[in-house]
Order: sequence, then C-alpha cells, then structure tokens
Amino acid sequence: MSLSVDVPAGEALSALSRFRVEFYDCLYSRADALFELTDAVLCAEGPVKTLVELCLAVEHRRGHGALYAALDRGWLEPKRLRRTLAGLPLPRAADGRIVLAVDVSNWLRPDAPTSDDLLFCHVYGRGDRKTDRFVPGWPYSFVAALETGRTSWVALLDAVRLGPTDDATAITAAQLRDVVERLIQAGQWQAGDPEIWIVMDSGYDVAYLSHALTDLPVVLVGRLRSDRVMLRDPGPVRSGPKGGRPRRHGGVLTFAKPESWHEPEVTTVTDTTRYGKAEARAWDRMHPRLTHRGPWLEHAEEELPILHGTLIRLKVERLPGDRDPKPVWLWCSATAATPADVERWWQTILAKAPTPAAAARLTRRRLQSLLRQAGRLRGIEAEADRIHEVFHREYLHQPPQVEEAFGQQATALLRQLEAACTNADPGKLEMIEASGC
Repeated sequence: MSLSVDVPAGEALSALSRFRVEFYDCLYSRADALFELTDAVLCAEGPVKTLVELCLAVEHRRGHGALYAALDRGWLEPKRLRRTLAGLPLPRAADGRIVLAVDVSNWLRPDAPTSDDLLFCHVYGRGDRKTDRFVPGWPYSFVAALETGRTSWVALLDAVRLGPTDDATAITAAQLRDVVERLIQAGQWQAGDPEIWIVMDSGYDVAYLSHALTDLPVVLVGRLRSDRVMLRDPGPVRSGPKGGRPRRHGGVLTFAKPESWHEPEVTTVTDTTRYGKAEARAWDRMHPRLTHRGPWLEHAEEELPILHGTLIRLKVERLPGDRDPKPVWLWCSATAATPADVERWWQTILAKAPTPAAAARLTRRRLQSLLRQAGRLRGIEAEADRIHEVFHREYLHQPPQVEEAFGQQATALLRQLEAACTNADPGKLEMIEASGC
C-alpha cells in the first residue's frame, strides 16, 4: 500500500503496520516466502526482469528455491485481501465523499505464447494511430479510490482479470457492486454521507452501469465519444385523431451539430492554471436511445428504460504540448445539477497531473536540497544523480497524447520532494542552496 504525504507520519506508519499484519494473515500457504517476495518486489530498484533478481534483494532472506516454491504452491485468499483493502483509510474529496475510478490496464505477455487465456491487447503507438498494435496479454479491470488535486496517488481496491469469454460490461458492473458493498460493510460509507462518485472513460457503457447499480448510493460520470447523440424528453402528451402510443423520446441532440443543441440549463466558466479558460455547458434530463444489443440482450422481452442524466460539454482554452483542445462530452447519472455540481464532475474526470517535462526541469542542485529537507543523510549526491537521470529517460518523454499517462510515477516522487521542501524552514533551505550543494 502507499499513503499520501499529506497523512501524518505517525498515522501512516500505524496504518502501514496494521496492513502488513492483515496482509500476512491473507497468505494461507508459504506465507513467509510470499511475504518477503512482496517486500522484494516493492523495494527493488528499477523494473524486475527475472525472478532471480528478487532472490538477491535484501528483503528476500530465503534462497531461490523458496521463491519458486512460494510461487508454485503458495496461496493467497483474494476475498480476505479485498476486505482488508476496503477497511484501510481512503482518500476523500473536499466534501468527504469517496471518488472511485474504474479502468482496464493490460499486462502484456508477448513472450508467453503458452499461457492460458491470452487476449490481444490494444497498445497505443508513438505518433499517430497508424502505429497502434495488438499485443498478446491479460487485460485487468482495476477499481481505485482517487485523491484530489494534481496527484497520482490512488488507493487500489480491486483487480479482476478479463477472460476471452467475459462480457466486460457485466464484469465491471459486478466488480463495482462488490467494491461499493465492501466499502459500506467496512463503514466507509454510512446513511447520510454524500453519494459515492464513480468515474470512467469512454470505453464503458455508463448508462447501463448506472441502471445496474441504481440501488446503490453511487453517481456515475463517464466520458462519451464525440460522434454520439442524446435525446430529450418528448414533452406534453398530445392525443392525435388516430390515437396511438405516446412518444417516448423527444428531439435529438447531436454532439457534432451545434444547430441541434438547445439552450443549456447550466453554463459555467472557470479559469484554470493549466487549461486556461474552461467553459462547461450542461443539459438536464438527457437520455440515450437504448437498443436490445450488448448488455441489454438480457432484457429482450422487456421495454427498455429511459435513463435520465446530465449531459456536459467541456471546452478548454489550451492543452499541454500545444495540442488542439477538442471538446469533451460527459454524461452523469444524476439530474437537476447545480453549477457547483457541474464543475466538480468535469474536474474529477480531467487528469491534472504535471507532465514529465516538469520533472526534467529540476537540476541536480535542487534535487540535493530537496533530499536533504526530506531527511536523507547519506548518498545524497548519488541519489540526486540517479533521480536526475530517471527524469531524463526517453520513455518518460513520449508524444503529447501519452506523455501524461507515463508521468504518473514521476509526479508522485515530485510531490513528495516538493512537500518536504515546502514544509521545511525557508532560512535553512536558503543556507543549503547558497552553500552550492
């Protein structure tokens, strides 16, 4: 587990100690070897390419035979581990609510053709979309509790592997239900608390998920493709001379055709330091047209519901990397939104972490000062050189469309260093920097 630097040191160490004890209790076979193997993976310097490297780590005090035996015959109880994660201190928004995110991340295994249940995973290439590839691997669906502000800290709560025959939407609905129910059982949410937000990208059927989780205290916010349409309510019922069934849908709002838009119920304009002026328009009680396809096949004999929500169009003034700021469309399962609600929804969706370029601007002298203020006593110059070299590695500086995704780990380290510097005594910092260190 990892805790944000905002948590007091005493509380963080206490929570970490409790988690280590509870995690050890989740290991039912070869517990000692698996526990030390976990420590070795977390404490290893750089990526682990072979299992033999873990045997040489200080944290792994057993031989390589114990390592392979633990992986072959060890046993971890996943349900108990999930309950343990749900009971840990969770990050919360300013109003005290829990914000969850769900996404799929691929574990690529191109060199393991005999592994079971491999799928072709979509991998974005450098430059344009023509360089995209499909690589054999295992897709995993992750659910995590999000921190607020510009940070990559998250509290991972669940992970499920998607198999070749799995319906991703059905698996996601069941996974989210299990996570929310575990949080309620752990006392993380109680009656009267703000509803839990769940945010997701455009690859999810947010309307179906909102219908599947309608009995839970959740609000779903998802990004939509720019080629979608939404429908209005039909308006007052009018009886024609021939009678007939009343209309279920009203006019169509086409995202790509501004002439089809009606006056939004809410309009907000927010000045941001990173994106410039951000304008959000929100239309209330908009619903998608559902068809008996995909997850709705189970309702073939039923009349499909009308799922009302709030449609939001967000337009920013600029993007990092001088990219063209295309509008972002969001749909939220809540209705009757206030301007404050609309702002919170789109701010939750947008990733606001700094890019690797910000890390590369730190000099060795600055890194040495930050390490001293963070409490480092030995090997400061070597550690500063190592961090400086990492921040300038090529894989951290990708094309703009993927740079921010690769910058998450650098962002977490930067935040710790900057927090240590900010909390330090300014006079002492000036003396250290003036000394030429």
